[in-house]
Amino acid sequence: MTRERPAVNKVYNVMVTLKYAQIYTLLLLFGFNLPCTGQGKTNLSNNITSEPREVFAIGGPTHITRTIKQDRKGNIWFASWDGVFLYDGKSFTNIAKDESSARFFSVLEDRRGKFWFSSVGSGAFYYDGYFFRNFTTKDGLASDRVTDMYEDKAGTIWFATEGGVSRYDGRSFRNFTTKDGLPHNDVGAILEDKTGKFWFGTRGPACFYDGKKFTVITHQGKPFTNVRTIIEDRKGNIWLCGNDGLWRYDGKTFTNFAQNDVGYLYEDKKGNIWISYEESPKGRRVLFRYDAKSLSDVKPTVTKIKTKEEVIFGMLEAYDGSMWLGTANGVYRYDRNTVNDLVK
Repeated sequence: MTRERPAVNKVYNVMVTLKYAQIYTLLLLFGFNLPCTGQGKTNLSNNITSEPREVFAIGGPTHITRTIKQDRKGNIWFASWDGVFLYDGKSFTNIAKDESSARFFSVLEDRRGKFWFSSVGSGAFYYDGYFFRNFTTKDGLASDRVTDMYEDKAGTIWFATEGGVSRYDGRSFRNFTTKDGLPHNDVGAILEDKTGKFWFGTRGPACFYDGKKFTVITHQGKPFTNVRTIIEDRKGNIWLCGNDGLWRYDGKTFTNFAQNDVGYLYEDKKGNIWISYEESPKGRRVLFRYDAKSLSDVKPTVTKIKTKEEVIFGMLEAYDGSMWLGTANGVYRYDRNTVNDLVK
């Protein structure tokens, strides 16, 4: 394994002039209905408007930001193509600035309060708050292109890579590939459900792993392909999104909520479902929110939230209720009334 190196000892902290954030009006879904198989026609919520408010624009990620997570202390972490950023509520610190120039993809805080950062091309990094440790294929990782990470109930760390799934027990790696029954080696999403079963989204078919074998997930004989995000909601339902749209699985039945490509999926504290949705084939992506109370209705209620960004990646609801959005051009914060650009 590579030598441990001191973490960055110089804070990257750029403060810029106080300015008004540009306000984006939340629009009704005029003349457009999300396709819903078995759910009927989508209801549209009322317009929401607000007055401008002042925010501090603080130096942070300005490029692709794939993952946003909040730690147990309330700090918000961003995995970006220009570093790993920590936001303490006042300013940004580029934690990885002096450690690596890698394009970072995801962030994980483990049960001990330590952090893992995945990258595209440089493997995974472990950070204990003082030192970094880099794990690569030389250490047993399946690939140095790591897109997702997950800590299971036993405290084992799983890595979704472009060369298979790697499981790290704190001492060594165990890799799973197509030779072991994984349907595709390019893996992008991992979830352990409440029963202990693991779900994997791949560039090929999605599957689950019961500890003995991999089983491809199908609906009416058709597999779900290129699944990008898998979550388990507060009721125990499994949600999948990707090329085949947005689906919910209640343990018996699959229900389709959107048919076009869905990039990312998130459940907030109230049970609302947020998605980055392609309005039309090969069209721009927009942000939609499904109202939790209507998810079982024939006509689920959906709110379309307008932002100037055409690509939305990671999403996070912070402890204060604000929503943070990772985009192709940095980070935005949505306080349920306004969309504020924190980076420009």
